[in-house]
Amino acid sequence: MARANDEAAAALTEYADLFALTGGDAFRVRSYQKAAKAIAGFPEDIAHADVRRVPGVGEAIAKKVEEFLSRGSFRQLDDLRARVPDGVLRLTRVPTLGPKTAMFLYQELGIDSPAALAAAISAGRLAGVKGFGPKTEANLLKGIEQMEQSARRVHIGVAMALAERIMGSLPVERIAYAGSLRRMRDTIGDVDLLTVAPPSVMEEFRRQPYVAEVIAAGDKKTSVRTTGGVQVDLRRVPAESWGAALQYFTGSKEHNVRIREIAVKKGWKLSEYGLFEGERVIAAESEEDIYHALGMQWVPPPLREGGGEVSAALKGELPELVTLEDLQGDLHTHTTLTDGIASLEDMVAAASARGYAYYAVTDHAPDLVMQRMTLEKALAQRARLSRLQLDYPNMRLLHGTELNIGPDGSVDWPLDVLDGFDVRVASVHSHFTQSREEMTRRFIAACENPGVQIIGHPTTRKIGKRGPVDADWEAVFRVAARTGTAMEIDSYPDRSDLPDDLVRLARHHGVKFSIDSDSHAIPHLAHQRFGVGIAQRAGLTTHDVINTWPLDRLLEFLKR
Repeated sequence: MARANDEAAAALTEYADLFALTGGDAFRVRSYQKAAKAIAGFPEDIAHADVRRVPGVGEAIAKKVEEFLSRGSFRQLDDLRARVPDGVLRLTRVPTLGPKTAMFLYQELGIDSPAALAAAISAGRLAGVKGFGPKTEANLLKGIEQMEQSARRVHIGVAMALAERIMGSLPVERIAYAGSLRRMRDTIGDVDLLTVAPPSVMEEFRRQPYVAEVIAAGDKKTSVRTTGGVQVDLRRVPAESWGAALQYFTGSKEHNVRIREIAVKKGWKLSEYGLFEGERVIAAESEEDIYHALGMQWVPPPLREGGGEVSAALKGELPELVTLEDLQGDLHTHTTLTDGIASLEDMVAAASARGYAYYAVTDHAPDLVMQRMTLEKALAQRARLSRLQLDYPNMRLLHGTELNIGPDGSVDWPLDVLDGFDVRVASVHSHFTQSREEMTRRFIAACENPGVQIIGHPTTRKIGKRGPVDADWEAVFRVAARTGTAMEIDSYPDRSDLPDDLVRLARHHGVKFSIDSDSHAIPHLAHQRFGVGIAQRAGLTTHDVINTWPLDRLLEFLKR
């Protein structure tokens, strides 16, 4: 996605947040939030397109965006920034703490940051203040802790976009990302980049507009902090040592320790420069050569976590992991009928351009009241989809729905209505604080409902914003395996849900999976690569993932 879109969307989102903090009209707040979402998901670069073509962007918002593109801000945003301390805006990032409460804390108690709030709670300053009982204080402290942890790491979508932007900005012979990003971790601390290039690349790197601070400068390694607050380390490596350097700096530490032990037992030495017997280079240019010389299979980076992959590679027993190319379609996407920003026709066209064999539209069901969905609207969409099918003979269009799993495990529509949908994803969208027992019963009831085929984003987490719900996942997965209910790997990078540890547990119980984008805009369709990374970390193959299967096999599974 174009960088200008992301930055303009971030500015509008900040304006909406500040406007809400200062008591602005709720309708206007929502209009700016929707416009920001639409601009972020717009497939064209707004720096070179008329922003008025973006759905939901009227003249007033367009003028603000144009001013932002010309000078990096707009007057109304500057005014609000001057009125509201930055720390107060950060207060609203604390889970469960809204703008009205943040302003109350600031105006009445002088609390102007999350750190100040934590100190006030610890000092007992909120005791007796209406709305701040012991449970609320405990939840706020937990939320502040989550926020501080997430501030030290970013989700994979942010890290990948940054890495790819940097890689595209430098005139180099060869460049790649390594570290936890290459291992497809769902959150990333620092971004590690390796390059084959002359020393002048380091000065070029330091001059880039995304660099806010130079932490360390050298000919072989330069570390910077970007404008987004992420540290990036760029290392120059010799072309003849590329494979060894890539292996070494990809990690993990546990994985590297194990393969170095194997080298030592052979009387060899393995470093970032190569695999050596004395002065003789055994392998260095490619990772594959290094692993093969050690008598093992090449280990895909997502598996390199010290979890038994080395022993499996020595025995030649690594699984043939699912790949992005194996995916035949996407089973969870949204349109403008509910909270998407692209029309049905545009989403279908974009899916076709990706070469899918099948594609499901799963707009929200009525119990998510804010979306104002009705059965009549769903049936009208089904008719439109049937007409569209004539234009796409090589891609089967599937009409689906994303149901809401209620507090008691029930879903929006009765079975006779659900039978009309090809794909039924059911997700938790509310009552996130139920007890472990209640949440477990809720998921089990959904799995046992014959109208539910897939459980969407099961833990409901949003990285850096909301933690996972508490459930006995072992019990849930046992039931899902018995009922033939698939678990979703939601590829949206701030969800990454199921996470890989729970994917492994579910697979152990025989559960199948669907790797979906949960797209709300055309660019989101590309998020499936992140879901594939989760699947690879968990050791999944095409046998485990239902949307790698041919259409007839998929439909047979869904009808079970």
